[in-house]
Amino acid sequence: MLDTNIKSQLKVYFEKIVSPIVLVASLDDSDSSKQMLELLNEVAEQSDKITVKTDGKAAHTPSFTVSKLDQEARITFAGLPMGHEMTSFILAILQASGYPAKVEQEIIERITKLDSKLSFQTFISLSCHNCPDVVQALNLMAALNPNVTHEMVDGALYQELVDQFQIMAVPTVILNGEVFGQGRMSVEEIVAKLDTASPKEEAAKLSAKDPYDVLVIGGGPAGSAAAIYAARKGIRTGIVAERFGGQVMDTMGIENFISVKETEGPKLVQALEQHVKSYEVDIMNLQRANALRKTANGLEVELVNGAVLKSKSVILSTGARWREMNVPGEQEYRGKGVAYCPHCDGPLFKGKRVAVIGGGNSGVEAAIDLAGIVSHVTLIEFDSKLRADAVLQKKMASLPNVTVIMSALTKEVLGAGGKVNGLRYQDRTNNSEHTLDLEGIFVQIGLLPNTDWLKGTIELSKHGEVIVDAKGETSLPGVFAAGDCTTVPYKQIIIAMGEGAKASLGAFDYLIRSSVAEPEEALAA
Repeated sequence: MLDTNIKSQLKVYFEKIVSPIVLVASLDDSDSSKQMLELLNEVAEQSDKITVKTDGKAAHTPSFTVSKLDQEARITFAGLPMGHEMTSFILAILQASGYPAKVEQEIIERITKLDSKLSFQTFISLSCHNCPDVVQALNLMAALNPNVTHEMVDGALYQELVDQFQIMAVPTVILNGEVFGQGRMSVEEIVAKLDTASPKEEAAKLSAKDPYDVLVIGGGPAGSAAAIYAARKGIRTGIVAERFGGQVMDTMGIENFISVKETEGPKLVQALEQHVKSYEVDIMNLQRANALRKTANGLEVELVNGAVLKSKSVILSTGARWREMNVPGEQEYRGKGVAYCPHCDGPLFKGKRVAVIGGGNSGVEAAIDLAGIVSHVTLIEFDSKLRADAVLQKKMASLPNVTVIMSALTKEVLGAGGKVNGLRYQDRTNNSEHTLDLEGIFVQIGLLPNTDWLKGTIELSKHGEVIVDAKGETSLPGVFAAGDCTTVPYKQIIIAMGEGAKASLGAFDYLIRSSVAEPEEALAA
């Protein structure tokens, strides 16, 4: 099951095991159980500190637990941890053994202080690139705190549990039998959600920070580049990020980042974060800006938690989010049949009927990907022609289970029993209305800039984008902007990085000129 190269890598990793580990499997006669036992035995062969037992009595089979030899198990894998989850398995072994976690000491302390019984389940698909982050975060919490248990559940293997909890999107986290959250969550986000006493303390701590020379709002490619360029100038630099990496975290395949033949969004974000952290940048993660103000002493940025940060200049790099259809039923059935990531959620719709909204590259690529999983795909395009590249259109046209409907306006998402069961659309050629019976809808109609909080403060385009000049400066002196939230065309990762660097250089030039003007004004007075 494991090739020679992987086995060699595991031998190296397992040298870091602190205390002996036991893997206890609960098996049946299925092929999945046979595959699981084969995997566990091959893994155990790579270290004399790992033992496999097959006397597990878990309710879900096949499954296995990971624990110290003399400790009650708190980490469970209900499913075969292959694909993206192989790393989660290896880390679980190391962390359960006592190997130090690579997170801030403050976070570790907050985890160990959790005194309630917390039983987590994370529903995943093996093709989901966001799922491992959640699985690894909760496994770490279980390894650190005896009050926490965590079970990874492969939704494709446990359909009865998927139906029980009405799982229509991954990752979905269940806490003590109730839905806790959906989508990618870092360990910091999970802890913050559990620790309700900390926000006020955090806001006070942030407000007490000294003013920055450059304050970057947004931690995507543009924000990362801006922060690095500013820090390299030796000036006081801070970065506020609601989710470090932004939209790139939801991007699976990246094949146009020059000098890197191919990579994945999460890998690129990890590299970006490491690069930013190599400089003296004050990173304020899990924080969202709410207001921007010009004051007599410079600029202020107010955060959602009430904290106020001060800076001589600001760089806006808030990126963009998935554009929504804004039709009845979309929000009601979000995560219950309405999805935005075909890579993540596609496997949950195996054998079902789905629709893809949007005929650009993203929409057609989604239709192609889903066609190999679902029973039928209906692509719905508002225009009278598709906008995707010709090669993609040709590929889609060759697929027997894909239907394309042109000149169609989606009017309503239909559902019953908490799940999507259809879609109502209008034929724009004759205004007639039609209904499609289906179980899933994947929305792929582009992005919206995250600039709602800036309305009335700086000049925005009719599409809500921040208007910038050649140096990245906005209509408000001292405020610059870069990336997908701006009017700069062609929303690409590499362009966003370049624009972030340019905005940072523009901000530095502004700071130099502003510092020179002050003594001149004082002398004139």
